[in-house]
Amino acid sequence: MPRKTFADFKTLAVSTTAALALSLGGCASLGGPIPDASAPITQTEAQQGAEANPQILAEFGGAMSGSQAQYVQQVGQNIAVQSGLGGARDSFTVALLNSSVNNAFAIPGGYVYTTRQLVSLMNNEAELAAVLGHEVGHVAARHSQRRQQAAQRNSLLGAAGAILSGVLLGNSGLGQQLGQAALQGSQLLTLSYSRSQELEADRLGVEYLQRAGYDPRAMGTVLASLAAQNSLDARLMGRDDARLPEWASTHPDPASRVQNALQLAQGMTGTINRDTFLTRIDGLLYGDDPAQGVIEGRQFIHPNLRLSFTAPQGFYMVNGTRAVTVQGQGGQAQLTVGQYNGDLRTYVGNVFAGLSQQQRITPQAVQTTTVNGIPAAYGSATVNSNSGAVDVTVFAYEFANNQAYHFLAITPQGRAGVFNQMFGSMRRLSQQEAANVIPRVVDVVTVQRGDTIRSLAAKMAYTDMQEERFRVLNALGSSDQIQAGQKVKIVVRGR
Repeated sequence: MPRKTFADFKTLAVSTTAALALSLGGCASLGGPIPDASAPITQTEAQQGAEANPQILAEFGGAMSGSQAQYVQQVGQNIAVQSGLGGARDSFTVALLNSSVNNAFAIPGGYVYTTRQLVSLMNNEAELAAVLGHEVGHVAARHSQRRQQAAQRNSLLGAAGAILSGVLLGNSGLGQQLGQAALQGSQLLTLSYSRSQELEADRLGVEYLQRAGYDPRAMGTVLASLAAQNSLDARLMGRDDARLPEWASTHPDPASRVQNALQLAQGMTGTINRDTFLTRIDGLLYGDDPAQGVIEGRQFIHPNLRLSFTAPQGFYMVNGTRAVTVQGQGGQAQLTVGQYNGDLRTYVGNVFAGLSQQQRITPQAVQTTTVNGIPAAYGSATVNSNSGAVDVTVFAYEFANNQAYHFLAITPQGRAGVFNQMFGSMRRLSQQEAANVIPRVVDVVTVQRGDTIRSLAAKMAYTDMQEERFRVLNALGSSDQIQAGQKVKIVVRGR
């Protein structure tokens, strides 16, 4: 199916999750002897990475191409070779992913990834090398193998159901199946590293930076930017704390690691290549890719699929490559697609039937209706979990070209109505509305005499918190100022 439409995310998510068990396993550290962090890539690891790589690319928007991707690849291969894992730069495959999530990761076999969103947050080449070096450090220390063992011990997806349902479903078959149905896109990153593994990867990354001639302090500065972005995202989402949901990052709590990373690099210096970096990322796509749909406040808009809906007040959305997730205190929901045979009642029943292999989940009744002129059908079922009952709702819509999309929602028992307004907000976009969706891009500008943070922030393509966004994007503290001749980033609408 072309990338501009949602794929059958459930099948892909389950197969991808299995393939990624090596790289995205459970967060527990098993202890035991620390592996040799300079042992070369083995044939087994190379095979594992080669098998998982195509699925990772498909799940995270695909690998970008062009000069920006080539630049990231060059820097990544140069830093990776410092690890001793491979004897040559071409031992490593480095990809710039078309994802709006701030993240980076690596898998055995020399495969290293960073998202374009995280690259946009960086402010020099040393920070790019630090992030990629950190990921190589995870591979060098064989953290993924240790996480795989922990994941297998914990039934891999045992906790994933809790992400969607808001209650701990445990390791029951239902919990695993609901978790598999929910797990996709950035949510695959739920399975995170332990704190000790993060610190070890930071230490190795600092070593690689020093060997490559970069300023090792970049590890601390990029972590500080990520912590600041986490805090800003929390405020933009109306949350009281600065921690993102765990599925939003493989690397929890960067704020607590900043001082440790700076201490590791104390007294060290090197190059940062700030202006070169900023010049090379000028024009990089920022935020949601319209081909995957965009989030504007509480509204989700997909110009290619010609649909839109509005999330409930107090909920926030995370857009993945193949589905969009809506999350809040009252429940969680996800919009995606399934195989459609032209009968909405059957479609809803099939979604329920696919939720669990251990027990049959059947809706009390499947009813049909219309929503803003769109044929629709819905049904609900109460499901017993290890921690109590939850309501599972499927609400499906029939669009043109014999295609159906559906929400899968899980709420505490008796609270399914929290999503009724969202279900009723689904509508078709007009051709003009679809044409008006223009992507945001990074625009690198040189500060002119008379420019201020306020005047440049006013050019940001947002209606809220413009100055806060500008400061975080450029790693500027609340009291920092800018100077004429300095290069800075702003986010503008592309053409």
